[in-house]
Amino acid sequence: MSTTKTPRRVMLGLIAAGFMALLLSCGGGGGGGSTAGFGAGIAAGAGAGGVNGTGNSGGDGANSGTSAGIGTGAGADGSADGSGSTAGNGGTDSSGVGSGGTAGNGNTDGVGSGGTGVTADAAGIGAADGLGSIILNGLRYDTDSATINVEDAAELQIGMSARVAGKVDANFTSGIATQVVSAAELRGAVSHIDLGAGSFVVMGIGVSIDNATVWADASGLASMVDGSLVQVWGLPGAPGTLRATRVQVAPSLTAPLVTGAVRNLDAANKTFTLGQLTVEYGAASFAGIDTTSLVNGVIVRARGTTAPAAGRFKATKVEGWYAIPLSDGFAVQLAGVITDFASRGAFEVLGTPVDATSSLINGGPASSLGNGVKVEVDGFMSGGVLVAKKLRIRNVPGTGGPASFTLIGAIGAFHSAADFRVRGQPVDASGPGTVFENGTIANLGNGQRVTVVGDRVLDGVLIAQRVTFSP
Repeated sequence: MSTTKTPRRVMLGLIAAGFMALLLSCGGGGGGGSTAGFGAGIAAGAGAGGVNGTGNSGGDGANSGTSAGIGTGAGADGSADGSGSTAGNGGTDSSGVGSGGTAGNGNTDGVGSGGTGVTADAAGIGAADGLGSIILNGLRYDTDSATINVEDAAELQIGMSARVAGKVDANFTSGIATQVVSAAELRGAVSHIDLGAGSFVVMGIGVSIDNATVWADASGLASMVDGSLVQVWGLPGAPGTLRATRVQVAPSLTAPLVTGAVRNLDAANKTFTLGQLTVEYGAASFAGIDTTSLVNGVIVRARGTTAPAAGRFKATKVEGWYAIPLSDGFAVQLAGVITDFASRGAFEVLGTPVDATSSLINGGPASSLGNGVKVEVDGFMSGGVLVAKKLRIRNVPGTGGPASFTLIGAIGAFHSAADFRVRGQPVDASGPGTVFENGTIANLGNGQRVTVVGDRVLDGVLIAQRVTFSP
């Protein structure tokens, strides 16, 4: 791995601290530090019975309770809420270790002699591939007590890029979210549409699609027209490129927006490039990043009020992109496109070094890993490197890959099998290949709780492959 990556890791760490502080410690230790933005408090207590997040009952043991605080500050030992200006958000995700194998009394299973609960501090970055609560990179996070902040859209929808902060279990099978943030990556005029290559350009950023790209209000790339305004959610790949996860061809918002890795930073003239676009930031405000941490390689969003002219864009706001924690032991989920591939043990996803030497790999052979391959990686940070425990191959250029979207909830706005909604998402379950479990197509109706799985979203409609009725 090139030593030139080290400064970028340091800067990313600064951004992570300034943009969205997750003041948590694995295993329930006391919180530390005070930063602006979204903060979380963590408290630890020891004793028997019902003390600070103990198990429901039973013997002495080390017990830890966690309450997320929204604001600034850190939790103090023995406190159930974040201290300082932090307020508990009502979701007491607790875990206990007791001699009786007790279960945590909050939203997690706890840690006892009987099993493992949702306890590892975590952050997930990717595209929402399911709703109910939120499914990110294949892992379902409970959002009952989460703070949700969505920009550039009325609500979170399938295919939107997002960052989830909270806790996960050690095997990355379930999680509890305390924070969910989402914003679009691109908004501007489309050009250079290439149907054969599955690509187009927006404001100097090359955008590629794959079979998992969600088409919010169109049937596909052929529906796009040069010069029309589009809004795109996606995952940055190599500098100047983005893999689209959701495309809206007629957005209600018009203010230009561009996202990418900073290149050719000129601090004296206050410019940098994103893809082929020169961004002028002299009059811009900053959020989640400042001029001292603005360096080549860091991913940012640049917002403006007027479209670029002659390849130059006057930014009114520069935002740090989703912060990736670098602290040792932090559980991290990343979805993105591989860059800087040297070997299975040395490549990058979203600018983060990854070592997948010992990971479980599915979705394709390990030999297919390489630059441009879309993957989902679950693992733990160590020395600035994401040491992968699981890696799923989602798309290999020229080969494709699996796509799956999931909705969990009650049916609403039911008109027919071809026209109903789950979690606000339109669904068509009328296809001849749709499989129904624990019921039949005749059981569809308002109020029925279902799990809907499909492999594509066209014109904003999820085409259902399977509908499972809840018992």
